[in-house]
Amino acid sequence: MAAVLHEMTIGEAVDRLSRALPRHRVEVLKGNIVVTPPPDGPHQETVGELVHLFRQVGGRDAGVKGLPGIGLWLGTGPDDRAEPDWAIVEADYKDAHVKQNYYAATVFRLVLEVTSSNWENDLITKVESYAGARIPVYVVADRKHDQVVLFSEPLGESYGGRTVYKRGETVPVPESVGVALELPVDMLLDGDGD
Repeated sequence: MAAVLHEMTIGEAVDRLSRALPRHRVEVLKGNIVVTPPPDGPHQETVGELVHLFRQVGGRDAGVKGLPGIGLWLGTGPDDRAEPDWAIVEADYKDAHVKQNYYAATVFRLVLEVTSSNWENDLITKVESYAGARIPVYVVADRKHDQVVLFSEPLGESYGGRTVYKRGETVPVPESVGVALELPVDMLLDGDGD
C-alpha cells in the first residue's frame, strides 16, 4: 500500500498547531514557526497592569488603543506573523485587517513583550522581525536579565535606538507613540508586585 504525503504550507501548519496547542502562542518569525508556552501568572499581571495604566492616562482619548494579544501581520515574509503581549495601535486599526485575526504593521505604534522561557526570541528574532516590519517602538520586559529594553528608530532588521532600564527606573514611552505613558520597570518585570 502506498503512502500519500501531503505537503502543508506554513499557514496550514500554524493553524494545525494552534488547534493542537490551545493557549500556546504560535507565530511565524522570519519564516520559522515559533511556539510559546502559555504565560505564567506574573506575566499576565504585567499585561493587566498595562491595560490599567493605559486607561489611567487617557490613552483612548489620544486616538490610540492599548490591546493585549492582538495579531500583527509582519509583512516581512509570506506568512510572518506575531502576537505581541501588548500593543498600542491606531484607533482605526480594524481598517487594516489582513487575514484571520491579524492586522497590518502600519497601525502599530508600540509593541511590548514580556519574556517567557524562550526569551531569546523576544531579544533577538523579534527585534529583527519588528524592526523589519517598521514597528516604531519595541519594549521588552526582560525577566531573564532583570531589565527592560526600549528599542526605537527601526533601520532594516535592527533599531537605531536601544535603551536599557533597571529596577527602580521608569520607561518613558516616546512621544511619537501618541500617549504620555511612563512604565515602571518593577511592574513590567514582576506584574503588580504583590
